[in-house]
Amino acid sequence: MAEEEAKGLDYIPEIVLKKRKNRDELAFIRKKQLELGNFGKKKKKVSDIKRPEDFVLEFRAKEIDMIRMKQRVKRPKSSPPPVKSDLVFIIRIQGKNDMHPKTKRILNNLQLRSVFTGVFAKATDSLFQKLLKVQPYVTYGYPNDKSVKDLIYKKGYTIIEGNPVPLTDNNIIEQALGEHKIFGIEDLVNEIARVGDHFREVMKFLGPLKLNKPVADVLHGKKQVFSEGGDTGNREDKINDLISKMN
Repeated sequence: MAEEEAKGLDYIPEIVLKKRKNRDELAFIRKKQLELGNFGKKKKKVSDIKRPEDFVLEFRAKEIDMIRMKQRVKRPKSSPPPVKSDLVFIIRIQGKNDMHPKTKRILNNLQLRSVFTGVFAKATDSLFQKLLKVQPYVTYGYPNDKSVKDLIYKKGYTIIEGNPVPLTDNNIIEQALGEHKIFGIEDLVNEIARVGDHFREVMKFLGPLKLNKPVADVLHGKKQVFSEGGDTGNREDKINDLISKMN
């Protein structure tokens, strides 16, 4: 009996191979969704799933952030500019996955947990030391009385039973701060503007102010300090221009 000729491999069209590849990728995504409890929600793209190299890049970015923080703190200090006001307004303008956990912790302690939130603070050496550590992610300066009033009237709120409540009723302020002779929104604004004896209690009462995202060309995404043409760091009195554009 003659030996049968060896059969060649079956030809598989390219379109079939592509469909198999897409099917395998879809199966991989669904498996991840099930593991994360996200099945039935919006489907993830293949590009949304982090590969090992993505974690490496993120880790390196965080380490670089930590190194630069230490360099800013250890940098030789020139004579600091005179403080023009006891009141500082700080705005978080950047910061996502490239932050070191220590940087994120400082921002959280300042109540700046999300981008485009702002808080009032008393100007102290310890505050400026913290701001130096998180300088690439914040800008700050000395707000005038008009900026303080506009911010509180437009953006001011407190938290009651876990819900944000705007300061439209002076009774809310009196109930919380009446023992400190703060009976209404005007008293509240005055206490903040002059950094009064009960400034700390007022800050505990207020929630961090949620500002509007600025229009194009107001912020350029540069982590250089404001005095060198960037967005971050101390703007001194010019913080009022930024407040008016974000309020």
